[in-house]
Amino acid sequence: MRLWSLDPALLDRQGLVACWREALLAQAVLLGRTAGYTAHPQLERFSAHPDPVAAISSYLHGVRDEATRRGYRFDAERIAQPLDPSTRDAGRIVVTTGQLDLERQHLLRKVAVRSPGYRPRLAPAGTPAPHPLFVAVPGDVASWERVVS
Repeated sequence: MRLWSLDPALLDRQGLVACWREALLAQAVLLGRTAGYTAHPQLERFSAHPDPVAAISSYLHGVRDEATRRGYRFDAERIAQPLDPSTRDAGRIVVTTGQLDLERQHLLRKVAVRSPGYRPRLAPAGTPAPHPLFVAVPGDVASWERVVS
């Protein structure tokens, strides 16, 4: 499971679709609808949020918004909570610049194989933008990230 901290606009087509599917799985876990993945480290930051379902719903809305901009049809009915524009910024989750940089490098490796033409859009030029749910702060890779060397 990969719930990208990166702005969904940075994801290639395959990454965006996979992110949608994996976030829907994360939502099912947080709603108690599945027994699997309950201890997955990618869920720690959502589980620690005061309202985990609202957080994952906001995350899904961010992914869906990008899909809509690209002309894709991701079904908003699958999101547990409707988007409330008045509370969109409430309860944002902190993500470190180190985490964002690590995720960009991870995405670059994936894109090099599956979408080589997309790679220039991810060229290093400072810390990448986070998903709208997140607010970036200076720091190292997140403690929940499982770095494979």
